[in-house]
Amino acid sequence: MLGVCRQYIKDLHFAEDVMINGFVKVFNYLGSYKHKGSFEGWIRTIMVRESISYLRKRQFVVYDDEAMEVNREVSTFDDGLLDVEYVQHLIDELPEGYKAVFLLYAIEGYGHKEIAELLEISEGTSKSQLFKARKMLQENLSLKGMSPKSQSASKK
Repeated sequence: MLGVCRQYIKDLHFAEDVMINGFVKVFNYLGSYKHKGSFEGWIRTIMVRESISYLRKRQFVVYDDEAMEVNREVSTFDDGLLDVEYVQHLIDELPEGYKAVFLLYAIEGYGHKEIAELLEISEGTSKSQLFKARKMLQENLSLKGMSPKSQSASKK
């Protein structure tokens, strides 16, 4: 579950704190688990919501439509295939609002309506944030010389 919290929260120590708070909630609400779906999925949902709550309390999540500048620094990572650490690094570079929507949609599988309700934003904002997050990730990959197409071709 630390991995789930870490996806949303860049600093490992804060992610650990959020995970611990999440497990406290798991134990406090264990009696309310209805045995529908997997137990792990139920815990994961609590961790995701706890992470988003942490970000909201710290006001790190920004949902404005202003253009965000892409960090164009040259990466120090190897030119080999993308690895998990590098992908996490690219996701960490996203503005927090983009990152939250991207993770909820692409990793957790939420729909835009669910994301909008969870983050208290409009569906349009959710769609816009996802589009911008994908665009930034693609730009960062192309800066490294690895577009998604060249990435899949290099695996063959």
